[in-house]
Amino acid sequence: MAKSKSRAGYMISAVAEQYQIHPQTLRLYEREGLLMPSRTEGNTRMYTDEDIERLEVILKLTRDLGVNLAGVEVILNMREKMSAMQKQIEEFVATLNTELARNLTPPEPPARHSLIPVAHAAPNNTESGGRRKR
Repeated sequence: MAKSKSRAGYMISAVAEQYQIHPQTLRLYEREGLLMPSRTEGNTRMYTDEDIERLEVILKLTRDLGVNLAGVEVILNMREKMSAMQKQIEEFVATLNTELARNLTPPEPPARHSLIPVAHAAPNNTESGGRRKR
């Protein structure tokens, strides 16, 4: 997943302070492949909003649920696969709906000149008493 260098980001010190973790912990997450911050020209780590969201998931798993880093890696990989599958399903459903709409569209009515006029019945001539004139 390539990160654009033009996107705004947060320096490691700001992220570490915000989440009350040591910068070495963020470096460890990077070494383990759990986080992949972009780098500036001067090789400074820059964390994007997506990196921060991923960090929040990592911290939830490790702090709140007691998952070790190997488990975090498995869970993150599964989440990515599930997200990709969800996208494929959504694309499939959209394609299916398009095809169904195309096949369920009623055929065009025949040209107007090909219609046969329908003769209208003569109005029922009745008197006020409901009897027919004779």
